[in-house]
Amino acid sequence: MIPIECYFALSALLFFIGVYGFVTRRNLIAMLISVELVLNAVDINFAAINRLLHPEGMEGMFMTLFIIAVAAAETAVAVAIIINVYRRFHSDSVDSIKNMKR
Repeated sequence: MIPIECYFALSALLFFIGVYGFVTRRNLIAMLISVELVLNAVDINFAAINRLLHPEGMEGMFMTLFIIAVAAAETAVAVAIIINVYRRFHSDSVDSIKNMKR
């Protein structure tokens, strides 16, 4: 049996890697992947806390499934936006779209 602290450590590691990647990267795809890492850290926390506090309940698992569904929808919308930005500016860098004017 894996101790619950290992799940929390893994979750914290994923969260901080995701935040670091989001803050330091200038590529839109890398920033999207970093946001997904943060959401996966939250999923691990929900599942671990559910098993810690209510081992017989499934509330944390349902919240995890809900977050996965929202993350999939968010990824689809973000990829569509990134494709449109790339078509317009021929770059996937944040700096190229910083001064968007309409």
